[in-house]
Amino acid sequence: MSGPRPTSDPRAAPDTVSDVIRWAAFSCVLVPVVLVWYGTSLAGATGAALGLAAVTAVCRVLLRRSERCAARCAKQRGGRHTRGQTPVD
Repeated sequence: MSGPRPTSDPRAAPDTVSDVIRWAAFSCVLVPVVLVWYGTSLAGATGAALGLAAVTAVCRVLLRRSERCAARCAKQRGGRHTRGQTPVD
């Protein structure tokens, strides 16, 4: 019988950013091939590949940065941290 898994499952959470980047890299290869197959010039297909690669690289950077920020925010939750920021009379 299969029920909900306990929250203390030792397996790590899936790395969804890597999955997204893998699919994006796949499309960077597939799209130009399809464009050439349907008659687009090689230069046009190369331009599309370079554009997709640039967008993929920027998205990867932003996704990783978002992951780090989310992890940092999760550590800071749960209590009041003054860290010397108390008002001075």
